[in-house]
Amino acid sequence: MINKVRETVLSILNKNNYGYVSPIDFNLFAKQAQLDLFEDYFYYINKTVNAENARLAGAGHADIARQTNEVIDTFTQYEALSLIGGSDQTFTLPEDWYTLVNVQWGLKDAEGTTELENEAERVSEYNIRRLLKSNLTAPSKQFPAYIFSQMGFPNTEGPGVATLGDLGNQITLYPVADAGKSLGCALAYIRYPKEPIWTSSTLPNGEAFFNQSVVGYQDFELPESDSTDLVYKILQYAGMSIREVMAVQFGEAGENEEEQDQGLFPPTRTKTKR
Repeated sequence: MINKVRETVLSILNKNNYGYVSPIDFNLFAKQAQLDLFEDYFYYINKTVNAENARLAGAGHADIARQTNEVIDTFTQYEALSLIGGSDQTFTLPEDWYTLVNVQWGLKDAEGTTELENEAERVSEYNIRRLLKSNLTAPSKQFPAYIFSQMGFPNTEGPGVATLGDLGNQITLYPVADAGKSLGCALAYIRYPKEPIWTSSTLPNGEAFFNQSVVGYQDFELPESDSTDLVYKILQYAGMSIREVMAVQFGEAGENEEEQDQGLFPPTRTKTKR
């Protein structure tokens, strides 16, 4: 889909003599446009849930919330995390995580076999200190918890090996493992879409042509139904780059028209073959 989107963008710019967008600039604009639409999915769900509560949403093919959730589910990943060096309860998060869906606290024996696994509840960093002061509120094997970091603390709160966390890139599980055992962490999360990269080869006359066999090629990960919105957003970025107001206005007008046609609802975002 990335080549079709690029050809459409260049066709609009060239037809109106707005200018030319290089492959490097296009890839930068494509990345930002995809991120914009990706984050819009979560706002769309909020809108459709509100519409459902107001009895304004449809069912079946008109169930926009379900269709949007199906697209978001394609970005769900499962991964076993690794303990950071020097800690027995702090784990490194994947670099591409956007939001966590489920965190599993696991207890492993000396051979690495998981003996127990329960879903951990997120607790704020400032609140974990209060919870750990009482045996009644402290996280347990049956009801474990996690925080996002130990940033600012000289030592890990509660029992365990002292460590400083990296805010936003690590999580710390509670409680610590029993003597002779270790903690494991299985994570379900929604990742960011991969960065789109339009790749090309060069003809003898110097002209570049699309070649997806080149190392580094990556297509858009959004449904094909989003191609129109991608074109509009990329045109806005391209217009800013070449300082052409009309290109920006064209992209904004097309995007606004799409939103007006849809009202409260997003475009139909179904999973399509890529």
